[in-house]
Amino acid sequence: MSAHLRRRADCYRADVVGAGTLINVIAVLVGSGVGVVVGDRLRERTRTTVTDGLGLITLVVGALNVMAIGDVAFGDAVGGDWTLIVVLGAVVLGGIIGSLLGVETGLEHLGGWLQRRLSTDDSGPARARFIEGYVSASLLFCVGPLTILGSISDGLGTGIDQLVLKSSLDLFAATAFAASLGIGVAASAVTVLVVQGSLTVLGVVFGSFMPDSLIAAMTATGGVLLLGIGLRLLQVRRVAVADMLPALVLAPLITAVVDLVR
Repeated sequence: MSAHLRRRADCYRADVVGAGTLINVIAVLVGSGVGVVVGDRLRERTRTTVTDGLGLITLVVGALNVMAIGDVAFGDAVGGDWTLIVVLGAVVLGGIIGSLLGVETGLEHLGGWLQRRLSTDDSGPARARFIEGYVSASLLFCVGPLTILGSISDGLGTGIDQLVLKSSLDLFAATAFAASLGIGVAASAVTVLVVQGSLTVLGVVFGSFMPDSLIAAMTATGGVLLLGIGLRLLQVRRVAVADMLPALVLAPLITAVVDLVR
């Protein structure tokens, strides 16, 4: 490629940094709108079945992500027998830190604040449904490898393909979620904007220096959190997944420290 064309390509990538997140936000809003319209025409049993289906699929996706524990780069960084210990340590420590900080409670309070401004029905059941839709959708849309890798790739200016793929998946998920949990799902677009926007900024600053081992650690840890979301959707147990979100930061930090001292 000539120097002139290379400069034009670089300028183009710089202009579209963040476009992936904007597409994702629009997809969540559109999907939620469709889901709310469709949901009003569905029986309660049908909406419950849809939620159960999402829970099962979330468990599958979480299990696939947890398989990053076997990633070669991750094993080389901490030792093949220690990858699971690193993820375990990150989840436990992250859960302790998150619960002490009240992350889950804070997210629920934010959902309640949004409900008072976006919904005209302030009754107890409607409020609880809104908050559950907001919290569950926010966690599902913001925990996972496509969120992390796609946002970092967007920040690096190397393309938004992963976020476009995620947007298409979130479009259908938001439709199904909103059909069963209501308009609170649309409010999760705010969380998507903040989380993915922040990761995109980190990608601009640090993304090119992040080794595969750290990405694998985040992916495996995110898989564990997705399993928790699946259990929550299936109403097996209301796992406080939001309190475990600090684990996504701790996993790569622990990996980097262990790699440094080995």
